[in-house]
Amino acid sequence: MSKLDILTFGCRLNSYESEVMRAHAEAAGLNDAIIVNTCAVTAEAERQARQAVRKAKRERPDARIVVTGCAAQIDPARWAAMPEVDRVLGNDEKLKAETWRDEPGAARIAVNDIQAVREQAGHLVAGFDGRARAFVQVQNGCDHRCTFCIIPYGRGPSRSVAIGEVVAQARALVAAGFRELVLTGVDITSYGGDLPGQPKLGQLVRRLLRTVPELDRLRLSSIDPVEIDEELWTAFAEEERLMPHLHLSIQAGDDMILKRMKRRHLRDDVLKVVERARSLRADAAFGADLIAGFPTEDDAMFANTLALVDDADLVHLHVFPYSARSGTPAARMPQLPVTIRRERAAQIRAAGERRLASFLASRVGLVERVLVETDDGRGHSEQFAPTSVVGGKPGEIVEGRVDAVTDGRLVIARASERVAA
Repeated sequence: MSKLDILTFGCRLNSYESEVMRAHAEAAGLNDAIIVNTCAVTAEAERQARQAVRKAKRERPDARIVVTGCAAQIDPARWAAMPEVDRVLGNDEKLKAETWRDEPGAARIAVNDIQAVREQAGHLVAGFDGRARAFVQVQNGCDHRCTFCIIPYGRGPSRSVAIGEVVAQARALVAAGFRELVLTGVDITSYGGDLPGQPKLGQLVRRLLRTVPELDRLRLSSIDPVEIDEELWTAFAEEERLMPHLHLSIQAGDDMILKRMKRRHLRDDVLKVVERARSLRADAAFGADLIAGFPTEDDAMFANTLALVDDADLVHLHVFPYSARSGTPAARMPQLPVTIRRERAAQIRAAGERRLASFLASRVGLVERVLVETDDGRGHSEQFAPTSVVGGKPGEIVEGRVDAVTDGRLVIARASERVAA
């Protein structure tokens, strides 16, 4: 039986875009095909995608394989050279309905100059397979040039989705039964700079919550610590439906390394953001992206990053050993041995696991509101703590007292309330 499969690597934005592609490909009648939506953040992400392409061809030798995403955008010829691959699409082309209507007789490589793209259309995604929460793309691309990052070359300049389009998509998703939405993009705190009137992310958040009152929960994806606008701070303080969970794009906890990364914040800026957030929402929880083993990082510099996990009480970590990306300035800097990068990444992850365990233990005995996401009752609290609700059903928001922590999850044995949709 022919079918359409999508293999997604990387960020939340890729997950969202995979659903856009699914809708376009199904509408075009494309089946017996496998779409591989790649990531270029690390060499490992690209290796996994290539491995997935080869495995997919072995398991479904007659299926048509289409490769797209950031890795395909940056180096389309390399992917086209794989004998398993039938077509390579760029990040702009993959989101256009006509691209999929042209299958399978179109050009083998369809990748334009992503730096020339200046507008970002909103895409109405009817739903997300197997998820109780949905992503809403509000922005794409990045105008910054961090020395380690290849993503601007795969995503192009920063461009925003108009507020009205974001609101329309949110309404459609809520009508489809989703209780929680996540605003996502490449650099969402740069939102609005390219739109008339230059609205900020905070304005978008407040208007969305005001005009879609039936939305239960709103969450933000990764944000830049120094780009949080005042209206977003106001929303964080006043809007209970905006979740008390901030995931910060930090990357390092040492000022010299941050400068060599060409980041826009210093260590103290991160601590001030955490302090301000906690002054507004005492129950706020924080996550972070961190890179271990950046070029020139010595033991003292690494110690500063490791200490930041405790100093800022970071409980939800995404940790990456530094991966040199060809064409970036950091790739030309003195590199650390891969073994050191991996060892340091492991130390940061271990510190994060300790902070998470401490955070989870502190929630025992408290009442949590949990979005149930799976048939076995698993979900997340408002602070994004992994949770299990006995008897919980996917799509429910359940309130109950935490009885224990088991296998890294809060456990609620009995719900005291089920929040009506």
